Amino acid sequence: MPFISKEQVAFFKEEGYLLVLNVLSPKEVDYYSKLYNSFLNNEIDATSYRSDLSGSDGVQEKITQIMVPSKLMPELLQRPFHQKSLRIAKQLMGDDIELDFDMLINKAPNTNAITPWHQDTAYWINMPDKRAASCWLAIDPAFKDNGCMWYTPKSHRSPLLPHTQTGNKGALQCEGSEENSVCIPLKPGSCVFHAGGTLHYSRGNSTNDNRRAMITNFRPKAMIALERAQGVDHTGERKTRI
Repeated sequence: MPFISKEQVAFFKEEGYLLVLNVLSPKEVDYYSKLYNSFLNNEIDATSYRSDLSGSDGVQEKITQIMVPSKLMPELLQRPFHQKSLRIAKQLMGDDIELDFDMLINKAPNTNAITPWHQDTAYWINMPDKRAASCWLAIDPAFKDNGCMWYTPKSHRSPLLPHTQTGNKGALQCEGSEENSVCIPLKPGSCVFHAGGTLHYSRGNSTNDNRRAMITNFRPKAMIALERAQGVDHTGERKTRI
């Protein structure tokens, strides 16, 4: 039986995002929650792949990004989230779709640092096959006040917007607005897929708890090979294409 329906596939292609509920069980979420904390607390040393997306020069990380956790823990590739999100990505985009890279993004408590409006495509090299999707999994409850995701429907169908870089090697940013966008609150274990060109952002975390998310990113196998041939593995400095 398909994990998602034909109607859901059609919605993703038209709107540029798709909510998928209860991808993980509570027991599976508990596994990822404990593992996530091991990364955040440096029990698993991810120093080479860790940065603050807020671009802040302060002592405290506001938006912690840890790239390619599966490079440090290869067993993650066989765990439920990677396997289930890959299966859905193949349904959304085709059987030649594979995992490109994964990452962890945490918004620390009471930091109020937004993730600015951007399109993921702005981070990537220009490729002849532009199929790409990211899966954003909630480890903690995600809602407006702690930084759930906002998406601008159908924005993936328009040309890539001009982007600039925030702060000290911080995230990329472009123009966007909540007024013509939708927010997607999530319970732990649920996720949302979005296309590479979908405009999105999240508010800062004004609560007393972390807002942890795990992300997997997918594209055609041939395009991943093209990236790697050009030295792109998503662990280097951020560069804008526009």
